Amino acid sequence: MNTTMRWLAGIAFGVAAAGAAWGQAFPTKPVRMVVPFTAGSATDILARTVGQKLSELWGQPVIIDNRPGAGGTIGAAIVAKSPGDGYTLLVHSAAHAYNPAIYANLTYDTGKDFVEVVPLAGQPNVLVVAPASGIKTVADLIAAAKQKPGALNFASAGNGSGTHINGEKFKLAAGIDVLHIPYKGTPEALTDTMAGRVTYFFSPISAALPHVREGKLTALGVSTAKRSSVLPNVPTIAESGLPGFDYNLWVGVFAPAGTPGDLVAKINRDVLGVLATPEVKERLAALGADAMPMTPAEFRKFVQEEIVESAKVIKAAGIVAQ
Repeated sequence: MNTTMRWLAGIAFGVAAAGAAWGQAFPTKPVRMVVPFTAGSATDILARTVGQKLSELWGQPVIIDNRPGAGGTIGAAIVAKSPGDGYTLLVHSAAHAYNPAIYANLTYDTGKDFVEVVPLAGQPNVLVVAPASGIKTVADLIAAAKQKPGALNFASAGNGSGTHINGEKFKLAAGIDVLHIPYKGTPEALTDTMAGRVTYFFSPISAALPHVREGKLTALGVSTAKRSSVLPNVPTIAESGLPGFDYNLWVGVFAPAGTPGDLVAKINRDVLGVLATPEVKERLAALGADAMPMTPAEFRKFVQEEIVESAKVIKAAGIVAQ
């Protein structure tokens, strides 16, 4: 090996060693997790569940910073412009993969300005209505919508959110004409659904579960291919007359582009370790959520596939930024 090659190899080894040491030392100050939805949303609940345990593991505060609005793009833009040092992370839902097909003028590039770190969990949405509506089944809802085209409406946690895409997917599969009513977040959508101001809502199960158990909402069906362990008596949408219907609401952690690979790997390992603890596993089970263990590379491939598949639904439904 000549002098130049030895020098270049030495530089590469030194950078790798420094990066590894940095990853091991991280964090030495508070870490901010930006959640682009309101407090109490499914994304927020999972972020706080994991953030609390990470704070204990790291010995540093993990601060949840809610920045709702514009389908999660406001919070995402903040993280895209942040330093790639691991101290500002994005905890986003499946909506992160939807936004490139919805917003023509995003201030960031979803594929280039973020590093996929780790998924936190996936959970079904649950189709809920107010008990006073008199709707008891998915078939009842579809029949009512077909009887009065354009008269019924559905809520979402915002234009382009996972709950919106789920609602549009259901609308297309059922062949019904209903009006979409976007809200600032899941809590607000749930409130108006319970009050009967909107007909139905595909709510993240973790957020709707307390209201279902208290009798404030009637659960008609769950969006995933299999039933939820926390609502075992509630059928899937596929079982309720729409064979093959499946929608999984996932939440994951992203870092700004340029975040060193060793640091991404460390955060991935630490989050997966937290998710595997009995306390967090029990919490996820109570929320009706399932962990989705993946490496950063596997998560990136998953997100890229979600971007492609969701774009088909978005185009078919004619979803545009509002």
